[in-house]
Formats: sequence, C-alpha cells, structure tokens
Amino acid sequence: MEKNVEISLLCQFYGKLLTKKQLAILQDYYDNDLSLGEIAENLNISRQGVRDIIKKGEKRLFDFEEKLKFMKTTLAQQKKVEAVLLQLTQIKEQSSDKKINRILESVRKELNCLK
Repeated sequence: MEKNVEISLLCQFYGKLLTKKQLAILQDYYDNDLSLGEIAENLNISRQGVRDIIKKGEKRLFDFEEKLKFMKTTLAQQKKVEAVLLQLTQIKEQSSDKKINRILESVRKELNCLK
C-alpha cells in the first residue's frame, strides 16, 4: 500500500489518539497535499518543526496499528465481504428461483452495510 494512502487510513482509525496539532498537520500534509513550507507558514513554525511533528505522528500511528491491528483487521474483513458479495452475485445470476434471488438480495444488502 502506498505510504500516503496508508497514513491517511491510519489517521481515520487512530487520528483521535493523536494531538489535535499532529492530526491537523498530518491531514494537511497527506490529505490536503500541502508542503512542509506551506504548513509551516500557516502555523508560524519552522519547516523542521513541521517535519518533526509529522515523523512523531507517523510513528505513533504505526505503533497503534502494530499493537491494535484495527486497520489490518478491517481491511481483511472488507476483502472477505467483497468476495462473498461477488459469489452472491454469481449465484443470483445463475439462479432462476425468485425466492432464492430475494434471499440473496437481502443478504447482499446486509453485507453492503459492512463495507
């Protein structure tokens, strides 16, 4: 997974565990694509200060994931749900029984809520 995407996802999972400043800077850097200089200017701090905050925030996010594994578990579950949904679609396409198709559609709607 690309680092920018991974950090953005980690912020979604664990961002509330960071300081408000760390989260804001990480979001500006990774999600809003601001440069170190732009962030530094906006916050009236040095580029090195921004870089240090980013590195510390990244470390904390990776530490949380290493210990808790919420992102890994969630992404694995989403893949499994998508695989089951694909199988349900294939079964529905091959079935002419309306009752089975209604049941499959009901199950599919429930699984879509988990995505």
